[in-house]
Amino acid sequence: MTPNDRLDQLARDLLGTPYSQLTEIQRSVIDLIAAEAPTGLNKALLADDRTFWDRLADKVAAIGGSWTFIGGFCACLALWIGLNLGLRPFHLSFDPYPFIFLNLILSTVAAIQAPVIMMSQNRQAAKDRLNAEHDYVVNLRAELEIMRLHAKLDALREREIVDILRCNTEALDILKTQVAKMAEERD
Repeated sequence: MTPNDRLDQLARDLLGTPYSQLTEIQRSVIDLIAAEAPTGLNKALLADDRTFWDRLADKVAAIGGSWTFIGGFCACLALWIGLNLGLRPFHLSFDPYPFIFLNLILSTVAAIQAPVIMMSQNRQAAKDRLNAEHDYVVNLRAELEIMRLHAKLDALREREIVDILRCNTEALDILKTQVAKMAEERD
């Protein structure tokens, strides 16, 4: 049996489909089962190939999406407003009410922060897709391996039952012979 025939038979036994009609992921699972190799992690999940800007975007997203950032930002806003209102009687406020400069700063922060966070989320979504694919491969392989184990256990049970029936038949034959001998001896 050639390796291709073995893969095709394994695919038919486990998935009910010829190897050539399987998806790429299903083929990789059948290959792993045939090779009896462990399921390794995708190299893209292990490698950190992010650029400086990617790492910066991830840091901004991590900081910008935290309660610490929200609390600090609220404190800065309160300080800004309090300082400008407190200096108003002395005509020293640098951004008097209605705080136009503050609105400009807030708009700029929002305009820059939103796309940076989206870049980070897009990269994380791609990584999540790779993780989900890896989980699928591991789960499919585990399910197929369990099916193989069930089939092996069922075959063992069938052989065991056949052996028990054979032993019982032999025992009954011996018993019948003994009963027949005993009946002849009485007569």
